[in-house]
Amino acid sequence: MRQALERQRTERQGEELDLIDISRAGKGRQKASRSGYRSRTAEEVRIRRKRRKRRRQKKVFHILLLLILTGLLALFLFLLLRNIAGKNRIESTWKLQEIINGSRPEKPEITEEFLTPNPYSRPQTKLKKVKNIFVHYTANPGTSAEQNRSYFENLGVTGETSASAHFVISYDGSIVQCLPLDEMGYAVKTRNEDSVSIECCYLDEDGKFTDATYQSLLKLSAWLLSEYHLKPADMRRHYDEGGKKCPLYYVEHEDAWEQFLTDLEDLKNSY
Repeated sequence: MRQALERQRTERQGEELDLIDISRAGKGRQKASRSGYRSRTAEEVRIRRKRRKRRRQKKVFHILLLLILTGLLALFLFLLLRNIAGKNRIESTWKLQEIINGSRPEKPEITEEFLTPNPYSRPQTKLKKVKNIFVHYTANPGTSAEQNRSYFENLGVTGETSASAHFVISYDGSIVQCLPLDEMGYAVKTRNEDSVSIECCYLDEDGKFTDATYQSLLKLSAWLLSEYHLKPADMRRHYDEGGKKCPLYYVEHEDAWEQFLTDLEDLKNSY
């Protein structure tokens, strides 16, 4: 009987120990679970902070980029407006000078005989902004303005080359206009799109213009400069763009060309 009671006591004690162990194990798991939860929560907080930081950085970057682009656009508009204002001032100064000096140069007497549209002498390509007026000589001594105009016209039939000019001045001083002033001619290979050309007839082999041709060239040049708001310094020889000896006399006699520019300036100032 006593042995049985002792066995029961021992078994109860063992069960109590097991319950204690189970309880301790449960508490240990709870502690581990809480520790793991706290660790995961801290990691998530760090991740969220990093994300917020990256979003702030992106926002700041986008704001700075927008400010830079806005500044560049403002600078571009400022320079554009200043350039336009500068051009307007130049044109206004030119017009004011014409008013102060009296009047603009009169258009000289010109016979309009426009070439028939064709690919070789009148392509009907619109001119860009005219920057220069070019002076040429016909390279055919003794030929008239009408004869040189006919040569340009026939190129539309023969197609042998491309050539034309806006004006041809004869050795008697008469002026023939071959092309409208808003169309391109074939006179200066690299400058056809932004220039107007004047062909001049002559009699002697040296290429010197007659006085009648010279005077008509002065009057026509003065009028064209006024029309395009250019200066005598904007006059060019064909020679100045490509090296071709044209107009021959005014290439071989540099002083004669300088005198022409001086005479043109004097004529412009006389109006």
